[in-house]
Amino acid sequence: MRLLVLGAGLQGTACAFDLLNVSTVTQVLLADVRVGPLPPFLAAHAGPRLEQLALDVRSDDAVRAVFARCDAVLSAIPYYYNANLARLAVEMGVHFTDLGGNTEIVQQQKQLDAAARAKGVSVIPDTGLAPGMVNVIAQHGIDQFDTVNRVKLFVGGLPQEPEPPLGYQIAYSIEGMVDYYTTPSLVVRDGRPAQVRALSERETVHFGGDIGDLEAFHTAGGLSTMVYRYAGQIPTMEYKTLRYPGHAHIMEAIRDLGLLDTTAVDVKGQQVVPRDVFVKVAGDHLRKGKPDLVALRVEVTGTKDGTHATRAWQVIDRYDAAHGISAMMRTTGYTLSITGQLQAGGDIAPGVHTPDECVPAERYFRMLGERGIGVREV
Repeated sequence: MRLLVLGAGLQGTACAFDLLNVSTVTQVLLADVRVGPLPPFLAAHAGPRLEQLALDVRSDDAVRAVFARCDAVLSAIPYYYNANLARLAVEMGVHFTDLGGNTEIVQQQKQLDAAARAKGVSVIPDTGLAPGMVNVIAQHGIDQFDTVNRVKLFVGGLPQEPEPPLGYQIAYSIEGMVDYYTTPSLVVRDGRPAQVRALSERETVHFGGDIGDLEAFHTAGGLSTMVYRYAGQIPTMEYKTLRYPGHAHIMEAIRDLGLLDTTAVDVKGQQVVPRDVFVKVAGDHLRKGKPDLVALRVEVTGTKDGTHATRAWQVIDRYDAAHGISAMMRTTGYTLSITGQLQAGGDIAPGVHTPDECVPAERYFRMLGERGIGVREV
């Protein structure tokens, strides 16, 4: 397999690291707009199997030239590039997968289905942690029942040692966090798509051990297109973010005071956007870089052979101290890597599919387990 990873940031380098630990991967191309130094865990793999190259994905011709060198493209760059990149991948006859996170972009990619089938390639958006891993687990849960009444998804990226006042550190982007806390969450209620306010309907989820109780609240994006796929079939579906208790109350107050607004206000004669100030000031405080963990749970309630029950699956992953790779990088970057391998290996049918529609759950769970990421029923 010759695989191209777009983006040499946290998730892209973790993805490349995982690919280089797979013997069937003959070459990894790691592309970014600028070639920079590799993180230590990846620098150890420097050699003929790993090639860094500069690529501006805004140039279709440059993208085509690089795509011609690979069997599959794994995108770990911002979501707004992915619709065009998927189109170019189909045109060039190579598989494409990305971290997604924007349902509108995913719906645009879905329009490539017929062309992808004709080319014999697959396109899989939304292959991160959430959406991504959690959706594959949710689909596995749904498949265990004859009828399903409720599906609840919970995911959180957290510091192992929380510090006040928020008990949180930036796992990816503070801009992304602010977006999630201000954008309505799309859920299924009474069998129909519906919107609920971010940070609302808080509940406690117990994980036990040193994690204990976490709070869960609505944020956008985690269900992605599953909302539309199961509308009219499953009465209730929802996705919630996990944080240490008290986080949502503080962030709700910050939001309701207008400190996350995007409309400029006059401050001593200067026009200032409140959100920009919050992102700068809070971001500097929350970039701690300390050992993290990822906590995930999926609960599915339904009926099997006439018996009503609730079943749950859980993932807890922690910072890899031996390599200096965070739990968020492992659960996101490794998921991207596994999906690309399944595509390049011919294990995914041609067409455009979200992970819940196409990823073989049992094999996916085994591959995660080989990386020390356990999916277990609780």
